[in-house]
Amino acid sequence: MSDREVLRKGARAEDSATLKVFAEVRQHRERLSRLMNAHDAARLVLGLLYLSRTARTVPRGGVPTWLWLLSEAVEGRSPIGPSLSACFAHWLPATDARGDDMGTRDLMPVPPPGADGPLRGLILAIGSVQHVGTLLDQCLHDLSAEQARGSHYFTPGDMARLMVGAAAPQDGHSVLDPVCGSGGLLVESHHYVRERVGLNPTMSLQGKDQHAHTSQVARMNLAARGIEARVFPPRDSLATPEPDRHDIILANLPFNQHDWAPERQVTPQNWRIPADPRWPEEPPPRGSANSAWILHIAHALAPQGRAAFLMADSVAKSPQPATRRLRERLLSADLVECVIALPPRVFGHTEATACLWVLNKDKSPRPGWGSVDRRDQVLFINARRAFEPVPGSRARRLGDKHTESILTTLAAWRGIAQNRATSMSYHDEPGWSRSCSTKEISRRKHDLMPTSYAVEPTGPERDTRSRIDQLKLELVEKLNQVHELESRLLDALEEI
Repeated sequence: MSDREVLRKGARAEDSATLKVFAEVRQHRERLSRLMNAHDAARLVLGLLYLSRTARTVPRGGVPTWLWLLSEAVEGRSPIGPSLSACFAHWLPATDARGDDMGTRDLMPVPPPGADGPLRGLILAIGSVQHVGTLLDQCLHDLSAEQARGSHYFTPGDMARLMVGAAAPQDGHSVLDPVCGSGGLLVESHHYVRERVGLNPTMSLQGKDQHAHTSQVARMNLAARGIEARVFPPRDSLATPEPDRHDIILANLPFNQHDWAPERQVTPQNWRIPADPRWPEEPPPRGSANSAWILHIAHALAPQGRAAFLMADSVAKSPQPATRRLRERLLSADLVECVIALPPRVFGHTEATACLWVLNKDKSPRPGWGSVDRRDQVLFINARRAFEPVPGSRARRLGDKHTESILTTLAAWRGIAQNRATSMSYHDEPGWSRSCSTKEISRRKHDLMPTSYAVEPTGPERDTRSRIDQLKLELVEKLNQVHELESRLLDALEEI
């Protein structure tokens, strides 16, 4: 989404004065970005938004509050940097509710010399805004754009809506994101349930991330929106099995992560993983964490739990024995509910294509899921061309219309009404969707690639596109093999 569209979308109901404030915030942030790197500048703006909603007046004196910071910015008699640091030191959490050390107070960037002007402007502009949701979205969008240069980005809004809508959390559910980033999927889960129950949801929202700065962003994002959630201290989610079972798991996973096993489990001379309940049959390959992530998520699901996660195309179709056995195990356990082939380039920073997987531990008809018995069946949706251009740029996005089309198809297949509309019976649509039995999938070597099932009618154009898609898949598979061989070679060199 372009910067202008971020502003337009969130400000349709706002008056011209509010739009002016949004523009002022952007202008001051850009001035700040010229004095420090843009990533840190965006995090400072996010910190100010957090303070504006959490640093409230307290009964005892001597506590730096948001109103005090506003007055300091108005008076302008002393540098604002120390006052801002005092607010951060007091209000950023040092520990969570259970006493775990969060280590967040020392992570906030220190404003550089000469930053007084843009900082005062930001404080005054943010202080005049009643609803900070749109400013938060704008700030996270800018921060994600900066991080995407290093292949570390936040889930786009339309993709988050698709993932949450596919998992369909309910009030009272336990929701986990093991790679939570900015916490966007947790925010969207809260919004999804609140729209349906009309009240503040009673959900357990939990997020984990390996990076301390990102964990801090998630905590501030959720707190500034008034959403109660627990973001754990930075940790590698794959290091140990989840201690609890969850109703919903959402994850924008890192693709093809190499050397994922903790060092204590690996020696250069002997690649062996100790016994682990997540993979009782065989350990996942060391060269890629794709299989490990899927098994980690499946193990953490409650008896009727559902998961929605993004995964590289190669996992759905790869002929590699380990990956094929993974698909076979998932189908034997009847865990796979739906696989959606997503359009290329909708993540902005990469040309790689991906699929959205939906796992479900209980596909029998029941309230809150659907009225149709879908045990031993899998729905495939081919959304490769379900995208729209982002105005004013070469980027693409899924868009609200295509997101709604995918969710409507999935809802009809489950046998539920989508968005309170009249429930429609599901029918296969050539080139878009197809429901298959697990027996048929097994006969196809457990292929889970939607483009293999939801096939367009024959014709020259379709044959050309299919050949191109096949060549892309083969190239990605060869590159993955190269990375795996490279890892083995490095291990062998270490032994010499």
